[in-house]
Amino acid sequence: MHEWMTDNAQTPHLVVDADHDGVEVPRAHVREGRIILNVSWQATQGLRLGNDAVEFSARFAGVPWQVHVPVRAVVGIYSRETGQGMVFQEDSDGDAPPTSPTSPTPPAPPSGPGSDDSRKPRLRIIK
Repeated sequence: MHEWMTDNAQTPHLVVDADHDGVEVPRAHVREGRIILNVSWQATQGLRLGNDAVEFSARFAGVPWQVHVPVRAVVGIYSRETGQGMVFQEDSDGDAPPTSPTSPTPPAPPSGPGSDDSRKPRLRIIK
């Protein structure tokens, strides 16, 4: 997402759960347990987008900070210009893999020639 936004001249912002373990951000900028971070190449120095964490240096109200955000603390990413992006689900059980349904999905009823499907599509003129 970051790369796509950057390639399309948009400014990526991360929404971070600032109360998550391992998050190192300036607490003065945290609102309702969240902080929004401009993670554009222009706003950061040494930006590292890793599999485990996002790290960079930046200035907040003129004060330099080394920011560290574990990937699990990222709530979402969006473009400042459009407001569009992705929100990630918060896991209730941190390391549990997604579960599959307990019962298989029943097969769809047959349709087409020779079937008794009384719900065949019909065209209707609407004026």
